[in-house]
Amino acid sequence: MYEIFADLHIHIGRAENGKPVKITAAKSLNFANIAKECDERKGINVCGIIDCASPYVIEDIEKFLKTGDAYELKDGGIIYKDKVCIILGSEVETSEISRDGKKGAAHNLCYFPHLDDIKAFSNELSHHLKNITLSTQRTDLSGYDLIDMVERYNGILIPAHAFTPFKSYYGNCVDRMKDIFKEKFDKIFAVELGLSSDTYLADMISELEDKTFVTNSDAHSLPKIAREYNKMQVEDISFKEIVKALKGEDGRKIIANYGLDPKLGKYHRTYCDNCNKTIETKEPVCTCPYCNSNKVTFGVFDRIELIKDKKDSKSPKNRPPYIYQVPLQFIPGVGGKTIETLLKTFETEMNILHNLSYDDIEAVVGEKAAINIENSRSGNVKVNSGGGGNYGKIVVKK
Repeated sequence: MYEIFADLHIHIGRAENGKPVKITAAKSLNFANIAKECDERKGINVCGIIDCASPYVIEDIEKFLKTGDAYELKDGGIIYKDKVCIILGSEVETSEISRDGKKGAAHNLCYFPHLDDIKAFSNELSHHLKNITLSTQRTDLSGYDLIDMVERYNGILIPAHAFTPFKSYYGNCVDRMKDIFKEKFDKIFAVELGLSSDTYLADMISELEDKTFVTNSDAHSLPKIAREYNKMQVEDISFKEIVKALKGEDGRKIIANYGLDPKLGKYHRTYCDNCNKTIETKEPVCTCPYCNSNKVTFGVFDRIELIKDKKDSKSPKNRPPYIYQVPLQFIPGVGGKTIETLLKTFETEMNILHNLSYDDIEAVVGEKAAINIENSRSGNVKVNSGGGGNYGKIVVKK
């Protein structure tokens, strides 16, 4: 057994033919560039690319496999340069009935072992949405129906960013996920927390006690890869091993979730869209206390406060720790040139964040940047909450 880092939610912006796949993602995010970024700069061992149901991406994958740099594994996944395992996924938007009886929408991460599996899934999915070439298009499926389709092609389903206000089960649809999945809820063995939540908030909901939590970047650009990730214990890197780790089988497991302090997330607290202020009241509110507007974007923290059914966030005994970690990009005084210098010297971001001493860093980028990095690594920072689509901000303590 050995330890690996995995980020299972990375988008593709454009296919290599120039056609859009995820419109809100950077053009530089294509299949080959993601594999290279994970290998050369991030130090990520397993990456989940979740736009692989697009026929444009499938075409890119087929070409990628012909380069000689990558090959498919019998146990699932594509190995790049014998260093990075790429898990083929599809983010699917389902149509649900929300808590107020209106239409709701939720995102789901669907992962498959082999290219032939996701090709067959793509073909069936194309009958349930308008444009299969674009990622995360609204389908006419509920999560209850989608999980059966995913399993038909040997896949697994993980609810995505489960608490965010617009496209998630708790944020946009229901107070209890079991109301949607019903008797199939046992087939959901892992849930993605999202940038604005963490283990301690999610463990206020009792139906999640037996679910594995995953922390992923939801990267829409190359630098955002691994802003959140998981440390896993596995025997090797493959689809089969990752599924075992998510299920906690045969000694495989998630050792730790690494993520942002949820206050840094774009939707942590409720935000007034009228006066552009983050609302940090003790109790959740639907009306802005500053201007009395009801045009607010409800925050993740506030949603959990409303729907929680536990008095405290005591986690199950087997729950791995959630470790707050600030990516280099978020640290004040650590700009692009400093990051490039660090990567040129120390190879990967994982190495910088996990293995280097203060002295190592100071010798390369100087005292000020080294102090800021060390304070961020040790949690000696103040965080101003984000909301309404705006990230929170780090303030390094003096």
